[in-house]
Amino acid sequence: MRGPVVAIMGPTASGKSSLALALAERLGGEIVSADSAQVYRGLDVGTAKPSAEDRARVPHHLLDLRDPDQGFSLAEFLSLAGPALEDLHARGRLPLLVGGTGLYLRALLEGYTLVEVPPDPELRRALEARETPALLADLQARDPETAGKVDPRNRRRLIRALEVCIQTGRAFSEVSRRVPPDHPRLKLGLRVPREVLAERIDRRLEAMVAGGWVEEVRRLAEKGWGPCLRHLRILGYREILDVVEGSRPLQEALEDIRLATRRYARRQETWLRAEPGLEWIDFQPALLQAAEERIRRFLEEAQLEAGCRDRKESRGTPSGGPPERRNPPCS
Repeated sequence: MRGPVVAIMGPTASGKSSLALALAERLGGEIVSADSAQVYRGLDVGTAKPSAEDRARVPHHLLDLRDPDQGFSLAEFLSLAGPALEDLHARGRLPLLVGGTGLYLRALLEGYTLVEVPPDPELRRALEARETPALLADLQARDPETAGKVDPRNRRRLIRALEVCIQTGRAFSEVSRRVPPDHPRLKLGLRVPREVLAERIDRRLEAMVAGGWVEEVRRLAEKGWGPCLRHLRILGYREILDVVEGSRPLQEALEDIRLATRRYARRQETWLRAEPGLEWIDFQPALLQAAEERIRRFLEEAQLEAGCRDRKESRGTPSGGPPERRNPPCS
């Protein structure tokens, strides 16, 4: 049996990162990022990437993996996250999975395996030039199962599924499969009242601007990565790029970002409500204590389960009667 894994989940601006940081310090853990935006180097302020001070306090993994002009897929995430978890278990550290990309978390924790196809820039450009209804119709013809599950507004997922179908000649749902993981896992979801979350989103946006978000985007644009920022579709970067390029005022851009972030948070909450096995924990003054207590119980249960399994595998039931019970019974 592989070691235990804890995931801290919740909508954007709910306090996942700060909670995970404190838990890691108390529980001897390290943080594995599950955020599709934080893999990009140079995109720090607008993605709320952990600071250098935070990384000095607790080791973080799967940050700053790509330049903005490079792609990064779910299959790549899984290929890196698995070895990261194994390394932490080998060193006796508790992995704390943290991030806002729900698909990354679900795929890793529920044992999804995906085929990795080589990049085909020409095919990608051809698909990106098509309208969303046409993409959905094409996917429906090639893979009705995936077409029925994918969010039609998520063009990136539509395009990725079509890329796999076209390049492999097989349905995306056929080449992606689920193998139940063999490690105990705990998923904690932060439940934040809607009005509190809205206020936190507003405060974080103000902090990002004060922290140099506009200057960050200006530096990226000066390096020639402006088109990449539009292509990545990471929340807020296109709007700030418009400000840098002089096509809109800052306050107008910030208002659009604020509203888009609130909509994004609602979509994340909807996704989390369908997350298998998620345990909700209320946003409250005693949040850290409640989360730590639940995780410690989980670790005790995981240790007991591992001991039971080891005993069952190391000895069979002797003839003439059941074995003597010297340890807690194993179900």
